[in-house]
Amino acid sequence: MTKRAAKHTPLANALLEQVTDRHLAAFHDALGAWFEAHRRPMPWREADETGVRNPYRVWVSEVMLQQTRVDTAVPYFERFMEAFPTPEALASADQDAVLKRWEGLGYYSRARNLHRAAQQIVAEHGGAFPADEDAVRALPGVGPYTAAAVLSLAFGQPLAVLDGNVIRVLARVFAVEQDSRAPVTRKALQDLATGLLDRERPARFNESVMELGATVCTPRSPACAVCPLATVCAARAGGDPEAFPVVSKRKPVPHQTVAVALITDGDGRLLIQRRPEDAMLGGLWEFPGGKVEPSETAPEACAREVAEELSLSVDVGPEVARVDHAYSHFTVTLHAFRCTLSPEAPPAGTSGEPVSASGEPVQWVRPDQLDDFAFPRANRKILDAIQAASRQPSLF
Repeated sequence: MTKRAAKHTPLANALLEQVTDRHLAAFHDALGAWFEAHRRPMPWREADETGVRNPYRVWVSEVMLQQTRVDTAVPYFERFMEAFPTPEALASADQDAVLKRWEGLGYYSRARNLHRAAQQIVAEHGGAFPADEDAVRALPGVGPYTAAAVLSLAFGQPLAVLDGNVIRVLARVFAVEQDSRAPVTRKALQDLATGLLDRERPARFNESVMELGATVCTPRSPACAVCPLATVCAARAGGDPEAFPVVSKRKPVPHQTVAVALITDGDGRLLIQRRPEDAMLGGLWEFPGGKVEPSETAPEACAREVAEELSLSVDVGPEVARVDHAYSHFTVTLHAFRCTLSPEAPPAGTSGEPVSASGEPVQWVRPDQLDDFAFPRANRKILDAIQAASRQPSLF
């Protein structure tokens, strides 16, 4: 593992100067003992007969858990492992199959990066997850947190992790008054975590702090009375642990209105298209459509977007579904309209067949085939309405 010289900021130095032997004893001994007694069973925590964890399983779980609760991630993890039990199995899989197993977790770039990273592991490391930090960091989608998590949990390397749970625990124990979202604060908290790390038992240390933040030192109503760090927690001593971590106010979240075309042909099939690889939700399938401009109605936007995206003329029929959905940085309302191919002549210079302007595949599918494709969650909500409507011949 590559050694890196520690360069601390003034804030990091100030925090590290607060660390006492009492803090180290609390984090290493009291917290470690609490974790051994209260650790939750998780499939990725399973070890082989020698007590060693499978780094591939740890890696996949950590990627899933970055924006997902444990109870939500477990069934996804088990299905993913059933389909792709090894890096070789994941590397050789079709991307559509990978995205389908990921469907519902969101943040689909992570699934695509897992797929590419598995191919790199097979090509450059013989299918074995590397134990070198630089090699791990060179994998697509792997940042400092994921590298530290896998290398500490699976290989016992002395690297401290910093996720939202760890930030909350440290910010409360040391009453950190700076904005926890600021890069300088996060860097200082990372240095603090490294300074507190139990280098003899890094896996237990990292998991115990994360487990404490997930189950005891929660964002609201933390259970301070049963916390193994209560005796050294400055926020508890101050009487207001929920005041930490300090966070800046987020900017208002923009809202978008989108028109979606559910285009049917004479055989009752629906037209779907795949999103560009480098776009948000890249590689997933969706129904054609796009943003409604201020100067147009949703049906007008529906017809315009289909013409621009697929060189098709459609007659826009009734709205059959309306879906509200929230992404991490904006919210959206989807208006889904039943559409049919227009009997009028196709746009000039086109054949009348759907051709994606982005060059991505398009496909006509029966309603009962839709479950074979990976869709964004918002489109999946529309699918529920479509599948219900497909049982009514008057509609589909």
